[in-house]
Amino acid sequence: MMHSISRRHFLASASSAAAAATLLSHSSLAQDAVTDVPASNRPGGYEKVFWKVRPFPMTAVRLRSGPMQRAQEINLRYILSLPNERLVHMFRVTAGLPSNAEPLGGWEDPKCELRGHFAGGHILSAYALMYASTGDQAVKTKGDALVAELAKCQKANGYLGAYPEDFYDRLRNHQKVWAPFYTYHKIMAGHVDMYVHCGNKQALQTAEKMAAWANAYVAPISDEDFQRILNVEFGGMQEVLFNLYALTGKQEYLQLAQRFTKKKFFGPLAQGQDDLAGIHANTHIPQVIGAARGYELTGEEQYHKIADYFWRECVAEHTYATGGTSNGEFWQAAGKLADQLGPAAQECCCSYNMMKLSRHVYGWSVDPRIMDYYERLLFNVRLGTQDPNGMLMYYVPLKPGFWKTFGTPFHSFWCCTGTGVEEYSKTNDSIYFHDDKDLYVNLFIGSEVDWKEKGIRLVQDTNFPEEEATTLTLRTEKPTALGLKVRVPYWAEGASIRINGKTEKTKAEPGTYAEIHRTWHDGDKVEVSLPMKLHVAPLPDDNTIQAPMYGPLVLAAEMGRDGLTQALIHGDYGPDDRKFQGYPMPEATTSAKDLTAWLEKTDGLKFQTKGQSKQVSLIPLYQVLDERYSVYWKVNTKSA
Repeated sequence: MMHSISRRHFLASASSAAAAATLLSHSSLAQDAVTDVPASNRPGGYEKVFWKVRPFPMTAVRLRSGPMQRAQEINLRYILSLPNERLVHMFRVTAGLPSNAEPLGGWEDPKCELRGHFAGGHILSAYALMYASTGDQAVKTKGDALVAELAKCQKANGYLGAYPEDFYDRLRNHQKVWAPFYTYHKIMAGHVDMYVHCGNKQALQTAEKMAAWANAYVAPISDEDFQRILNVEFGGMQEVLFNLYALTGKQEYLQLAQRFTKKKFFGPLAQGQDDLAGIHANTHIPQVIGAARGYELTGEEQYHKIADYFWRECVAEHTYATGGTSNGEFWQAAGKLADQLGPAAQECCCSYNMMKLSRHVYGWSVDPRIMDYYERLLFNVRLGTQDPNGMLMYYVPLKPGFWKTFGTPFHSFWCCTGTGVEEYSKTNDSIYFHDDKDLYVNLFIGSEVDWKEKGIRLVQDTNFPEEEATTLTLRTEKPTALGLKVRVPYWAEGASIRINGKTEKTKAEPGTYAEIHRTWHDGDKVEVSLPMKLHVAPLPDDNTIQAPMYGPLVLAAEMGRDGLTQALIHGDYGPDDRKFQGYPMPEATTSAKDLTAWLEKTDGLKFQTKGQSKQVSLIPLYQVLDERYSVYWKVNTKSA
């Protein structure tokens, strides 16, 4: 029989192990979500808290045929198409250097106060992450060249920006200004990524000079006044400064990172209080990532409480069926989502940052259900937010009858454009983890991982989610004893494993790891069956509003293209509900004993309603590009 799963129960239970975790074993070195700094780049051993498992370096993982590789290739073409001379233009203008380049538009326009966040920040991270993911020399060369040009724009005092330093005078004087430290963080983080992933020492020097400027700016400001300054969005300043400390061991970076602690936000979280209502979501998720890094580098338990509690509470009480969070960029009261299905729901930056935070929580706990949540985000709110030309989305609307909108090549550069080009440059970063003796398969993505220390390579062939299975082939020069742990998702009831054609008796229960311990020979094949079933994800405050799902995939009702034009689909943040009306939420009636009886699978990943007054087709949300849709349905039940 088709079954229903309580969304709230699943999401809350996903962190049960994380909630119980305290100070962890020191057998593994933590790796940060952005930089994935390998042990060789941590000369002083500054980590105090170690992950129980660690991700393989992206250089050891390569994508193979499948939807993630296609997305990666599209992204590579786009980021290579952006001319460095246009990216560096406003940095040169700010530094008083000549430039004849055509300015970029959108959020990189010369009049936009956030200029530089993408052109000198996100794009460097994307270049660095893409190089680590693919080994593409052209993207490294482009990144190295941009680092060199930006270094020419850095002032003697260390300042680097595409806007003048007096923006920070306005910030200090509590005058209106659009988030200068937010942009400063992006630029610093891009340079750190270029050092970590491309070995660019000039990039590290630039980042350190920028940190010195920030330290000189902050030093004379009282703690009380600086807390007022922190009311203006400052991105991941704390995180990048912690990362600089992890790379260099310089105490001034540790101390400066600790100053970027917004006490009125962290205080309630440390006490286990959900005060998120009315707070701008993506201003604050990066701060929690900073707390996670603070915990790993200082061992301070308060940082752990903040990051762990926030993750659990946000996922359980502020998250849609897709895994996305925020409406109109803000959070509302805990568990109150029925009236939050807006055209500006699910800001893509929030999903990007929740995935980063999830990696930390998972590393501390090794709870496979955290990867269930990660998978939801990856396949519902990340995959499908890129069009065939590499243009990216700002919001993923949830208002029935609205549609997806994408940026343009040279006139958007929203915050979500930046996190988008980063995301599609590192889709191989969480597929595989390991400890000293076991290899963990967390995501079902065509790829291969080379565990050089063990002399073993694992090749994963799958077209998941279009295929309800994956095949793992072990390549080794000699027989090798190794534990293989394959995540069995919460949705995969009836999962099974065959080794070299023979059914394995290993337990494969949903929400756990199927563990296989044996000596592997070259060519051994592990076939994993991952049967998907229909189920529903109701809203916590109205269980009659439900999102139909198939495995990890949220299914969207296809509602036609009436009135849609290229101008409406490309160039704006999202549909404006002040100008355009949505459609009524689609309705269905079904048996109380079978909440999915109103749906049937037709072909591949296509579905349609059954036994309803109107037949409607449904497809996975990630496949929706240029049509109206609805994720949620009003479902009325009747007794059998």
